[in-house]
Amino acid sequence: MMLKRAYEPATKADGERILVDRLWPRGLAKVKAKIDLWLKDVAPSTELRQWFGHDPEKWPEFKKRYRVELKGNPALSELMALSRQGDITLVYAAKDQLHNEAVVLKQILDRGT
Repeated sequence: MMLKRAYEPATKADGERILVDRLWPRGLAKVKAKIDLWLKDVAPSTELRQWFGHDPEKWPEFKKRYRVELKGNPALSELMALSRQGDITLVYAAKDQLHNEAVVLKQILDRGT
């Protein structure tokens, strides 16, 4: 499983490209993005996303709150199933490659919980 910014070129090694943002990446044409599946419902809520604001100091609390939101979320179950079927790449728009929802999702999927 890989993580990739939506603005990076798609490659064959990506496997299925799954956008995990609630909003479509700004200024990116759908054809160029080569997204296979857009799982909006696995993204953080609008309220949590706005509270976090990609502030690294809020990262530990963001991870906790996001994990709470994901409990029982059918979109997370769908993502887990897809990750077992083959190669996937979690695609996100955030500039910060270390502090975004795709990082949290990858941790969850890697642990299988």
